[in-house]
Amino acid sequence: MKKQSLLLIIMAFAMVFTACKKEETNTGKSALTIPSAYDSTNFIANLGDLISFRNHFDAMVNEAKKGRVTGQNASATNMANSFKAGTISIESFTIPAFASLLLGENAWFKELEKASGTTYHVDSSSVQGGTFGGYLFDENGFEPEQIIEKGLFGAALVNHAHSLLKSPRLAEVDQALYVLGLTPHFVNSNAAKYGSASDKYLAVYAARRDKNEGNGLYGNTRYNFIKLQAALKAGEAYQVEKNEAIAAIISNMEKANFATVINYCHTSIANLSQTTLTDAQKAATLHAIGECIGFTMGYKGLLNKKITDAQIDEILTLLNAPTTGGGKPALFITDRVNQISKLQLIISNLQQIYSFTDAEVEDFKKNWVAEQNR
Repeated sequence: MKKQSLLLIIMAFAMVFTACKKEETNTGKSALTIPSAYDSTNFIANLGDLISFRNHFDAMVNEAKKGRVTGQNASATNMANSFKAGTISIESFTIPAFASLLLGENAWFKELEKASGTTYHVDSSSVQGGTFGGYLFDENGFEPEQIIEKGLFGAALVNHAHSLLKSPRLAEVDQALYVLGLTPHFVNSNAAKYGSASDKYLAVYAARRDKNEGNGLYGNTRYNFIKLQAALKAGEAYQVEKNEAIAAIISNMEKANFATVINYCHTSIANLSQTTLTDAQKAATLHAIGECIGFTMGYKGLLNKKITDAQIDEILTLLNAPTTGGGKPALFITDRVNQISKLQLIISNLQQIYSFTDAEVEDFKKNWVAEQNR
């Protein structure tokens, strides 16, 4: 009986050993070890000519913001110069079709310049636009500043990040992180208290849509940048993990972009549902619509995205900003009874495209950085 029992134990051990060895042979590797923090050892050195890029981007946006001040003129030439400046220019990142919307005699740099220096009221006719409620609008209620800045988040910054992440080396991971507005600190906030570690550009809006629980759009982006770096360091055997991380980063940033469109639609619906609107509320609503237009326009023509260009065109039409030309976002104020349903349809369409839950769509109403005082 003892010999039989011993034989059974030996056989069982042999089966376990064989099964373990087979699993190891099938995978050919151990599980990827993912650190708790991003390795920033060579971060600054890897940025190279990209360091001056932010200065040019910020200079362009600051020139555009001059137009918000009544009597102050913004310069299309200065914006264009910043757009083209540097060894690696913003223009070199930008989808050509979007760049053509900014440059030229009737493009948005010129439109912003034309509108600046005077005043505008959404309820009155205007031939050139002007400042209204602290923002600058053209005669049709477009906000050129938002089309330029928020549009370039997608058409230039995300576009360049995509190219860097096609077959990245470690240096290009650092560069993609930087271009998206992130830093190795991943502070999940654009608060001034974090200094140079604070988030910029699209990363700011990923943070605002994230409840800081670790698994939101920002938290998941952080995790996958660390995973991507670890996979590249671990070698060729970890191609699956590398590709998973890249796909997650690209998806998270796209979702953050359009979750922000949902946020501004929520804001606009809340304002337009009031019995009466003050001028400040009218201007804030037109500004929110301008944000929606900018964030949406920037993704048109971008490759490797979930939303289609046709779906983008549908959203822009609902925003009274068709890409075929024309359009009048001012209708959201002057004909607001008939406009709210358009914004509700945009929210519904984006929820369906990205499979956002009802709870997520509700959460997108809030700026979680401000809510949590991060």
